[in-house]
Amino acid sequence: MMETDVVDRFIFFSHSLRDNRSDLRKADIPCADMSETMALIRPQAAKEPRKGTEDGSSSGSGTGTAVITRTKVVTRKPGMYRVLLLNDDYTPMEFVVSVLKKYFQKSAEEATRIMLHVHHHGVGECGVFSYEVAETKVTQVMDYARKHQHPLQCIMEKK
Repeated sequence: MMETDVVDRFIFFSHSLRDNRSDLRKADIPCADMSETMALIRPQAAKEPRKGTEDGSSSGSGTGTAVITRTKVVTRKPGMYRVLLLNDDYTPMEFVVSVLKKYFQKSAEEATRIMLHVHHHGVGECGVFSYEVAETKVTQVMDYARKHQHPLQCIMEKK
C-alpha cells in the first residue's frame, strides 16, 4: 500500500465522520476521560477511498512510488551457563559421583574424575546448558542433596 493511500484513507474516514455527524450515536453520560467517550461513539463503516491521483481525478496510470522494506530475522543462540559443584568437607565422594551419574548422565569414570577435581580444586564443572536447563539441574541437585541431608552446593554461572 502506498503512503498516499494511507493518508487518503485517513482523510476520507475523517471527512465521513464529520459529514455523518448526525448518524453517530453518542450517549449523554459524563465520562472521566476521552477514551471512555470515544468508546461510546459508534461511527458508520467508512467507504473505500477513491482510487486515482492526489488531486482526485481518476487517470489510473498508477505512477506512484512505493518503498518495499524487508525485515531480516536474526536468531541468536541462547546464552550458555556452566553448572558447577562446590567442595565441602561433609558430603561423601560416593554421593557426588551418584549425583553426577544421575543428573548429568556421566559415566562412572567421568563422574569420578569430576568428583576428584572438585575435591582437589574446590569446584568442578558438571556441564554447560541453556539457562532453563542449567537452572533445573541446579535445583534438582540441591533438592536431592537436602533430601539426603548433605550440604552439597551446586551453582550456575554464565559461560
